[in-house]
Amino acid sequence: MLPAMQNGRELMENFVVFEGIDGTGTTTQLNRLSRRLEGTGIAYNASCEPSPGPVGLLIRQALSGAFVARPETVARLFAADRGEHLYGPDGIVARTGQGQLAISDRYFFSSLAYQGLTCGQELPELLNAPFPLPELLLFFELDPEVAERRMANRPALDIYENLGFQRRVAEAYRTIVDSFEGSSMTIARINASATPDEVEAAVWDAVSPLVRRISRR
Repeated sequence: MLPAMQNGRELMENFVVFEGIDGTGTTTQLNRLSRRLEGTGIAYNASCEPSPGPVGLLIRQALSGAFVARPETVARLFAADRGEHLYGPDGIVARTGQGQLAISDRYFFSSLAYQGLTCGQELPELLNAPFPLPELLLFFELDPEVAERRMANRPALDIYENLGFQRRVAEAYRTIVDSFEGSSMTIARINASATPDEVEAAVWDAVSPLVRRISRR
């Protein structure tokens, strides 16, 4: 499915990505990791996709159902937003180039999973082929039924946050992440059904070698 996409991809050192279906707790764990990093003394930046920039805000409006956009349009918007997230002023490339640790809640793997289902694989693969691999991918694994129960108290759900679609996304994610096994990127599979403290410990185990390396420089 995706191994050919890895050919020619560069690896971005000091770049960490959280991925998983909706409701796996990536945002919670990104906040917890940020608090831990504050005590290390290293420079870091935590961000997310869609970004808070103009293109990201447009994506969030589309996902909320505020307006109807073709799936292909959404795929292109995600790629445009990702380009700004990476290469814009104070973006991930600039920060990692300065020796900072950059952590993102979602990256191109999300587009391959979500937009790969909504508009077919070809366009998301083409749009995201130029983007580099992160040094570390943390893949949060959780049963979609459990994720749905976690999202039950949210004030509003986006157009993707329904059980039927999330089941398909979970399967797509597994296939995509499996296809990157053996690449230069390190993959840590996180059991997101564990307690928040246990998940935090697993995240720290995966990220701490990067922290130690950066702190020695």
